[in-house]
Amino acid sequence: MFYHVKELQFNARVSEPDPRFARLLLEQFGGGNGELKAAIQYFIQAFAARKPYPDKYDLLMDIATEELSHLEIVGATITMLLDGINGELKNAAERTYLSRLMKGKAEKEDMFAEAMTSPQFLVLTGGGPALTDSVGTPWTGAYINANGDLTVDFRSNIAAESRAKIVYEYLLQFTGDPLVQESLRFLMTREIAHFQQFTAALDTIEPNFPPGILQGDPRFTHTYFNMSNGESVRGPWNEGQGPWQSGETWDMVENPVEHVTTTRGLTEQKIKGSKKTAQEVRRLDEQMSKTRSKEVKSAVETGKEMSWSDYSGSHTVSTR
Repeated sequence: MFYHVKELQFNARVSEPDPRFARLLLEQFGGGNGELKAAIQYFIQAFAARKPYPDKYDLLMDIATEELSHLEIVGATITMLLDGINGELKNAAERTYLSRLMKGKAEKEDMFAEAMTSPQFLVLTGGGPALTDSVGTPWTGAYINANGDLTVDFRSNIAAESRAKIVYEYLLQFTGDPLVQESLRFLMTREIAHFQQFTAALDTIEPNFPPGILQGDPRFTHTYFNMSNGESVRGPWNEGQGPWQSGETWDMVENPVEHVTTTRGLTEQKIKGSKKTAQEVRRLDEQMSKTRSKEVKSAVETGKEMSWSDYSGSHTVSTR
């Protein structure tokens, strides 16, 4: 159940209309890294976590709901940046819209160019936000990542919050309005907070590496192929201890062509860098499969009518 409070989470304000920046801000309304994408992604991910991981369900639903609050802030800001346009568009006979917002031939031509490159901007929405990105591409469910495994979904969310943060960071460079900048900094900062929350939640899942359940073939998990000519560039991604337990290291293949040939297409590659044997990997795969399966199955009641919610408790909702 959702309950809408009319006041915004953060009071959006603008100093004056700015249709051009309103269009840029659409990126965070209906774009691939925007607030609606985040809200729907976390909302969908929450369903699979409801019974087996109620704490993670609570986290996902809380952040999803907050993202809807942020969508409202972005939409309100866009509407204020387009202030006056809706009413002027309705005044079709007087055409005062053009005389008030486009002073001179150059400004008029610029505004027409804006409308032509993104028809929904100004022309179709009449002064409100459109469910598109800044160039008019419609929002799509293809933006959503939900895999039903928290070790995967949380990593997707960490990446999503990172991308949304950098978009706000870039948007700040395109407006000189201090009031709009204030709202953008709030939204950007909440992306940082959500990044930290998803990171902390991922850390509570043990083990959480590698993502998912299966371990992977130990012949290849520690191999780095030097796929560039010239001198090799070394770093913690291809030498020394990787993200494994002590004693496991990267194995650098300097000449991939020769290596692939001598190992008959890697089919005869030996285990290097990893301490795990093929038998141990199979044992860990079986163990993790049973563990994760038990976690989910034990939370699902079978053989009787299922109910999503329990209304037996008393809940008081304050509307003050």
